[in-house]
Amino acid sequence: MAHRIRVTLVAAITMLLAVTGTTAHASTVDEEPTALAMMGDALLARPALLAATVVGSAVYTVSLPFSAIGGNASEAGHTLVVEPSKATFVRCLGCTMSGRKTDPVVAEEDD
Repeated sequence: MAHRIRVTLVAAITMLLAVTGTTAHASTVDEEPTALAMMGDALLARPALLAATVVGSAVYTVSLPFSAIGGNASEAGHTLVVEPSKATFVRCLGCTMSGRKTDPVVAEEDD
């Protein structure tokens, strides 16, 4: 009886986590940045994030032997290289969340 309750509980938690993770990743960027936010992003934030990407890549390269021995090389790479590069190159200009804006696809009619 206890085994059956445990299996049901584990299955329910697994399904809840699967649904929660999917909805979090499925959200798109829906922001309307102002001109001031775009200028600040282009002149201040993007160069700083590019520098963070370069420094993170250097730190990852230096720490790679140690993180490989520790078994967390992929986590270190994700934190030090992937996240700053996403914030630098994938985020829309002036937006605060990483991701892409999605424009609706409009079918053209042939005459």
